[in-house]
Amino acid sequence: MYRLLIVDDEEIITESLYEVFSELKSDQLDVCKAFSGKEALDWLSRTRIDIVLTDIRMPGMDGLELSKKILNYWPRCRMIFLTGFSEFEYAYQAIQMPNVKYLLKTEGYSKVTETVLKVIEEIKLDYHAHSIMEQSQKQLELYELMAQGEYFRYFVQDSQLYSRREAELIIDFERLNINLNATSPVILILGHIIHSNEISYIKQTKLFASLRMIWNTFITDQIIDVGIVDRKGDLLWFLQPSENNDEKFGKHLIRYLEGTLEQIQETCRQTLGIDLSFTMSGNLCEWPHVSNQYERLCQLQQLKVGDGLSLIQIDRVAPNQEIDQKDITRITSKVEILNGYLEAGRVKEFTICFEEITNYALTNELSVQKISEIYYSLSLMLLTYINRRGLYNEIGNLEKLMQLELHKTLEDSFQYLQDISHDILKVKSIEDRDRASLAGRKICEFIQEHLHEDLSLVRLAEIHHFNPSYLSRFFKQEIGMNISEYIDHCRAKKAKELLSNSDVKVREVALMVGYESSHSFTRFFKKTTGMTPQEYKESFYCNG
Repeated sequence: MYRLLIVDDEEIITESLYEVFSELKSDQLDVCKAFSGKEALDWLSRTRIDIVLTDIRMPGMDGLELSKKILNYWPRCRMIFLTGFSEFEYAYQAIQMPNVKYLLKTEGYSKVTETVLKVIEEIKLDYHAHSIMEQSQKQLELYELMAQGEYFRYFVQDSQLYSRREAELIIDFERLNINLNATSPVILILGHIIHSNEISYIKQTKLFASLRMIWNTFITDQIIDVGIVDRKGDLLWFLQPSENNDEKFGKHLIRYLEGTLEQIQETCRQTLGIDLSFTMSGNLCEWPHVSNQYERLCQLQQLKVGDGLSLIQIDRVAPNQEIDQKDITRITSKVEILNGYLEAGRVKEFTICFEEITNYALTNELSVQKISEIYYSLSLMLLTYINRRGLYNEIGNLEKLMQLELHKTLEDSFQYLQDISHDILKVKSIEDRDRASLAGRKICEFIQEHLHEDLSLVRLAEIHHFNPSYLSRFFKQEIGMNISEYIDHCRAKKAKELLSNSDVKVREVALMVGYESSHSFTRFFKKTTGMTPQEYKESFYCNG
């Protein structure tokens, strides 16, 4: 999904363009509007903007000044200047800027629409995989990536040990040609590829290589980063602002990364046919705390990745806080991974991992004590989950859960645990569907109760703690229509109810359903009902 921001101090032009583009590609183009440069900057600080269509001459901050500030937020943003003035001075300045087009208002809406669509196609071509796939990497870079990957895979297991002596950490980074600063904090981003089926090791390796190229294409020079594949097969990036980055960019870093990850998601979906979910630090993290931050991201990812939709979630825990760890003793790393699969509802992965643990317990000559430890590690994990979710009534036959001696054979005991876990996963699947349905209903209720307010995708995402692109896909999946279509439906319904009241004027109705301009409301209502608001009002009383 691409995001277009329309900026013009003339309300009638802004509203008209907003309507035109809102109807153009509602499922592919999210449209925002602003009536001044200052208001436009507020949008740019809140979310990624792909195209800005702006008047070049406005009071306060003109389009040229605005465009320079935009590049501090979103360096890849495309600009289209729209003006009623044809002075050579403005046209010349606009033409000199990269990724800029210049239009006169006298050229009409069709030309503006044509230009925006052309820019969208240019963006698509810019993202296209062929230009990315054709890039080749030198053999030395490959060796460095392998060495860096192995180093950081060990590092995230015990960052306090590796960071104990800062001087040694600096030497390690220099020897491995790691561009990151060993004395400055870092941001972690964990990426998970959502697979619909199993893929071979060779195919997965090629996929990761292609994804790295896409990543490198989008990340600006104001950021330095190292990306690896972690021990669980997920992608892990370490990022820092570069030393020469703009101060405003540093403050805007988290928003910039969130918006850029959206672009990476979309490009991977279009060019590689894969969906990605990202979980990232919400704050810079000191190197000794990297292990805790990494574990936190893994837990957040495991909790959310099971719905099959690509999303971006940000960990808001302060980096110097201790990360909340489960108080489970004598438990193997395999059981920790298994617990993550259970939390996320990943049935296939859970089954495979459970079988690995079971086979290990039953096919090796282990002591009774060791087998008991494995059994009770699994049973305690399941009991903890049942306690936390209050599933006693939904999961039956729990009397043997913490009593290994009640099972006839060891095979029976582990099969019993597997049956319990499958019952839990079934209940969880139903709960997840109900939870998603409830979230969808809450969004619908909010829209119905706030029709007079800003209902942009960005604002709805902020209020309901979603990423804008994820919210758009989630809403369509749950409700069955685009969110913009639902808003229009609710506004039309509410307008009809209000117009049936003889004491309410058309202008008042327009404001109550979110239209500042009566002209825009009239055009919307006529398109929806075939009548103007006044005609509807009159026909209602004539029929009455």
